[in-house]
Amino acid sequence: MDAPRNAAAAQPQDPTHIVRDILLRHAGQEGSLLPILHDVQDAIGHISDQTVVQIAEAIQRSRAEVHGVVQFYSHFRREAPAPVRLEVCRAESCQACGGQALYDHARSRLDAGAADTVSLDPVYCLGLCAQSPAVMINGRPHARMTPEKLDALLAQSPEA
Repeated sequence: MDAPRNAAAAQPQDPTHIVRDILLRHAGQEGSLLPILHDVQDAIGHISDQTVVQIAEAIQRSRAEVHGVVQFYSHFRREAPAPVRLEVCRAESCQACGGQALYDHARSRLDAGAADTVSLDPVYCLGLCAQSPAVMINGRPHARMTPEKLDALLAQSPEA
């Protein structure tokens, strides 16, 4: 009798249900749109058009309002990211220590065919200013980065 429940637990959960659970956690809270959007993206990886509709209805906002917030903040993604998420710091300290060259190198790597396995996202400060330039790969920070070190790290990622 437990087998069907265990089999269901192994299946990925429907995004609609995930969003519903997040909305229930934030029900009745003032100013909950940004926390909801962050929780949804953390759980699902992106914010789809269907999710925008679901959120708008739940918090009694227009779809245009929710969509506008998603579009305004560069942190939010409209499509699912690639398996390897590469974030390159674009803040002043990293820029002063070679961050632009690092970003350009990552961009050229993606243009050369890695775009289906690696998504490149600019971020503005990873908190590693004293060890610039910095990147984050799938949530794990790496400091004093060079193009060669970046290539080596991406080569270690099973999906890249």
